[in-house]
Amino acid sequence: MEKKQKNNLVPEEALVKILARLSLKYIARFRSVCKEWKSIIDSDFFRDLYESLKSSSSVSWSIMNTRNKRVSLEIVGHHGCERWGLTNSLGSYMHHIPETKVRNNSVLSCTDGIVLLYTETVEGELMYHVGNPLLRQWVRIPLPPHLSAFDVVRLQENRHFSDNGLVTKMEKGIVVGYKVVWMLASYPASKELTFMIYSSETGLWITKKVRCLRALLWSRLGYSVPLNGILHWLAACGCSLDADYVVSYDFYKGCEDDLDCNIIPFPGIQRFERNQRFKRTITTSAGSVVYCNVFNDNGGRTIRVWRLVSTKDHPKSWKLSWKLNTNSSLIGFGADYFPVVMHPLNSDIIYLWSRNKNSLVLLNLRTHKFSLHKEVPDEEENKTMDGCNMRFNGCRAYMDLIYPIFVNDILGGFHNLYFSQYVLPRWLNPLPQLSS
Repeated sequence: MEKKQKNNLVPEEALVKILARLSLKYIARFRSVCKEWKSIIDSDFFRDLYESLKSSSSVSWSIMNTRNKRVSLEIVGHHGCERWGLTNSLGSYMHHIPETKVRNNSVLSCTDGIVLLYTETVEGELMYHVGNPLLRQWVRIPLPPHLSAFDVVRLQENRHFSDNGLVTKMEKGIVVGYKVVWMLASYPASKELTFMIYSSETGLWITKKVRCLRALLWSRLGYSVPLNGILHWLAACGCSLDADYVVSYDFYKGCEDDLDCNIIPFPGIQRFERNQRFKRTITTSAGSVVYCNVFNDNGGRTIRVWRLVSTKDHPKSWKLSWKLNTNSSLIGFGADYFPVVMHPLNSDIIYLWSRNKNSLVLLNLRTHKFSLHKEVPDEEENKTMDGCNMRFNGCRAYMDLIYPIFVNDILGGFHNLYFSQYVLPRWLNPLPQLSS
């Protein structure tokens, strides 16, 4: 009784007003104080109140390296943002410490604040975990029952296999379920894909074979872009060194008999192919998949950004969002730059790497304003357009590594997705529990 009285020293109405003005970092801590506080924080009323007060607040996010494990996983981190109030970049949270010593620890995918982690112990045990790093919640994912650890190792050696698919199911801005997706193409060029899917709602694996309308080259299956329960891959037709298509599949469409992948050709392949400076790739921004590239136009450079508006194969699948000639619009911008990612929450802002200035460029495509950010010692940080602190870690080394492959010529060979984004959610997103 005495403990309950202490918890009620602050009237509930006053407690709600106090909590709603805190950053999510502190709200996550107060959520574990007692059942009453957890009930208040988990209520729809409190979440709606918090969103109304913090609707314009910035969110922490990171640009992640997908290609080279010798370089830091998080090459650019944004922290100190208002909503979460983190003092360290997200890369410092991206680990799970098992009971035994670890030989290899890799982040395979990030979406909606949820992370898929792969771990090898020194004894050779393979482990997959899904977790919320900030809340320190981790769930171990069992291997598919028909595969031994030896089978998984053999699959990992297959360049047409991928174990890094992760999609989420969202309701009212909260993750209520997730699926881990493994993908395997039977042949280098094939119309069929095999999915092995683990669901948090059932705790079980299922196997599903899906097909495409045409045979595609699956050399880029190793990386995917998750968004709204859909995975997106790059694919090519024939022996093209560049990606011709985006392939997508919706894992929460609700129809178990849906066995067809969507194939969307990139926009302007015939019109712009000779003038595009870099190989095609995709990123996400403001809830959409986007494609951005730089083109040679009349002796100058033009940035074009398209947004994917339909997963159907027709000319209007992509909508041109931005077209900006940097030579005529931006004095001192330079000419030797390439696109990195779009800002995940603000579709006006693109991140580019300037090779002649060795700087990350933040360019507002609407206002034409830009800022240069150099890699500085750990104790120094940059300020971004939205007031967050930006920290680099091996960014320049990574950009120098990928440029020869990214540039649009035959010497670079096949390319892949070079960057991924880890974006914190706008709410706590506790890890969904296994349905009983």
